[in-house]
Amino acid sequence: MMKRIFSVTSQSVGSAALILVASALVSRVLGLLRDRLMAGTFGAGQELDIYFAAFRIPDFIYGLFITGGIAAVFLPVFSSYMEENKEKAREFVSSLLVSLLVFLSLLSVVLALAAPWIMRFVVPGFNEASMQTAVAMARLLFLSPILFGLASVFSGLLQYHRRFLAYATAPILYNLGIIFGILVFVPRFGVFGLAWGVILGALLQFVIQVVPVLQAGFSFTRVRNILSPGVMSVARLSIPRTIGAAAYHLNLIIMTSIASLFSAGSITVFNLANNLQYVPIGLVGVSFAVASFPELSRSAARGDEVGFARQFSSTLRQIVFLALPASLLLLLFRTQIVRLVLGTGEFSWEATQLTSQVLGIFALSVVFYSVIPFLARAFFARQDTKTPTVAGVISVGVNLGLAFLFAQMLSSVSIGGISDVRVLALPLALLVSGFVQFAMLVFFLQKGRRLYEGGWGVFCRMGIASAALVAVSLAGLRASFSFLDLGTFSGVLMQTTVVSLLAGASYLLVSWLLKIPEARRFGSILSKMRNVWA
Repeated sequence: MMKRIFSVTSQSVGSAALILVASALVSRVLGLLRDRLMAGTFGAGQELDIYFAAFRIPDFIYGLFITGGIAAVFLPVFSSYMEENKEKAREFVSSLLVSLLVFLSLLSVVLALAAPWIMRFVVPGFNEASMQTAVAMARLLFLSPILFGLASVFSGLLQYHRRFLAYATAPILYNLGIIFGILVFVPRFGVFGLAWGVILGALLQFVIQVVPVLQAGFSFTRVRNILSPGVMSVARLSIPRTIGAAAYHLNLIIMTSIASLFSAGSITVFNLANNLQYVPIGLVGVSFAVASFPELSRSAARGDEVGFARQFSSTLRQIVFLALPASLLLLLFRTQIVRLVLGTGEFSWEATQLTSQVLGIFALSVVFYSVIPFLARAFFARQDTKTPTVAGVISVGVNLGLAFLFAQMLSSVSIGGISDVRVLALPLALLVSGFVQFAMLVFFLQKGRRLYEGGWGVFCRMGIASAALVAVSLAGLRASFSFLDLGTFSGVLMQTTVVSLLAGASYLLVSWLLKIPEARRFGSILSKMRNVWA
């Protein structure tokens, strides 16, 4: 039964995206449960600050060499090999796996030895005891990039063969591993239990993809040269993208450094709010970007400009159609969401208020950050990693400059009795820099070619439908105050659920009346999905 389920292939981008959205939804719900358990267990204080700070360097390796490098260029290179010779494609994958294992293992050892010096740069505001704990935890977490690196190659293979169900299961198991760590390891090992949960989740994410990859036809071959032409091609194409990823993740490290100079818990508040705003980005932006990437890569490999433009236009509209209402709902219900997800146990009311303010700013950037992964993959499909890298580096520079500027401006500001609100500078800077990156990617992608098909008026109609969503939300929120006890979890849950559903329904209704194609397309996708599962 499990073998049949994992051998399911998706026949269209729509069905693939729906699988990814569904699995991402499950993963995000588990991620919210994970954050709730962490917040309730530790609160917004020094222990979680240590965990998030220690996680930053291993995450830097992951973002730099895996998502920023291998994952970005593997699929186009592998697609080219498959068009030429399947045996050469298998040899390429085998040599890439071995080279990755060797490289990431050596890198992790070197960084583990250098961890005491690195962490003093990451969190200069930590005292000596917290610094030592962060160093020890970072060293443990260096195991995870090795597992993630190998899993990323398997993920690319599953994407190429359209086995999105097997691919989409991996992040679910990753979050389950962390939750297991919170429930089982933390009572025994304290905050280090979180790190062991991350390792367990990374291992599960790798293991779950092994059998589906073998079912898809891959078999490991003898590696004669770990620096084969295919591996060198991946390395060469990865360099510009890796530079861009380095700038982005270095930016996050510097932002963590800035937050460590604020009051205790600022790193935790920033990361928890960032996780919440990433829910719609992961569900919509990343899911559609990943689902469309194979088709864009195939069209680019064949030189099919018409097919490329058609796929690009359709996916862009679908992302904006879903991300826009998600952004507005996150903004309007930010306090309720933080209370429901994080407001438990040791997580104080002051931390809840500050997190909701950070989340509100983050919500304004959801549309930009949902579209950016898709725009970047449109470049990657053409094996152009330089242009998005330039855009990324420029936006990072803007972000860092604004973060310092806004932090200085907020140094003497207090909100609702909270004396230190400088952490708000970080999402404000990300909002502006996200728009800059989005604008540059659109400009360079459209330059010299007619890439978008269809009128831009559809986005104006989406704006009108969004206005209806806002009106219904505000009316519903005001009305609910008179008959719900909002001092209880059940009252907040009822308010959030009922009003947001009514607001979402109004958005869909107005979209349908305005004849927005995306409002009717998802019904047909659901119908097609029945054939996938049949």
